[in-house]
Amino acid sequence: MDASKIANADFLDILFDQRNKEYGAYELRKTYRRRLWAAVVGMTVIALALAGYLFFNVANKNKEKTTMMIEDIQLSQVDQAKVEAPPPPPLPPPPPPPKSEPVKLDITKFTPPKVAPDIQVKEPPKTQTELKEERIGSFDQEGLKTAAVAPPVEVSGAGGKAFVNVAATAAPAVKEDYDKEFTTVQVEAKYPGDWENFLRRNLNNDTPVDNGAPPGQYRVTVSFRVDKQGNVTEVKALNDPGYGTAAEAVRAIKASGKWEPGIQNNQKVISRKKQAIVFVVQE
Repeated sequence: MDASKIANADFLDILFDQRNKEYGAYELRKTYRRRLWAAVVGMTVIALALAGYLFFNVANKNKEKTTMMIEDIQLSQVDQAKVEAPPPPPLPPPPPPPKSEPVKLDITKFTPPKVAPDIQVKEPPKTQTELKEERIGSFDQEGLKTAAVAPPVEVSGAGGKAFVNVAATAAPAVKEDYDKEFTTVQVEAKYPGDWENFLRRNLNNDTPVDNGAPPGQYRVTVSFRVDKQGNVTEVKALNDPGYGTAAEAVRAIKASGKWEPGIQNNQKVISRKKQAIVFVVQE
């Protein structure tokens, strides 16, 4: 380097005079101050961002929080031991059963055979064909013609008393309709898994807070139907406390997919269930 330029030359230029400045050491020393300032500014920005994030989290702890309670309503399972109700008043004695008249059967009075001239016979006796569906007694009576055998019943008539058989009639058996909707069944329809855990994972707890709900409890009861194939249909909220809670509860239950249907007398049936969900907004 020329001696006249040394007084005004940079230290790096003097240090690297007549040396290779292209391999990197010169450039690193030359731009050191600029890189130092970039690192300081970058660290400052990161520190401010981290401080803001921590401040935001601390501030949110003092704001409203939302929790959720799941209340499963079993229509067919009521714990009577927990209900302390006064004993019911004694029931009045039932009225006596109405007196039913026995069924009157067709009765033909028995007439001992007696030989007499034809001129004295006022009424010819009945033939065996006519007596086939009639009963023999000590008097004549019009009534039901039947060949059914039943326990004898004592009846009275103008000619005295007689024991006759009353036709027995059996009540037809009532056939259960398994296509109707049941509100109570022997085996309740159930979700194939942890139902409470499903609701906690799929419900948005912050729904009431996001819609401006003040602190308090917001209880939603949802009614839904489970058919024979396990499909969940007719999902509707029976009440709406507001702030989007009813719509959120209905949405979560609709997303539950297939269920195991209810069972009645070993038959898969349609059943209705109710589910209560409580959103709790804390201060």
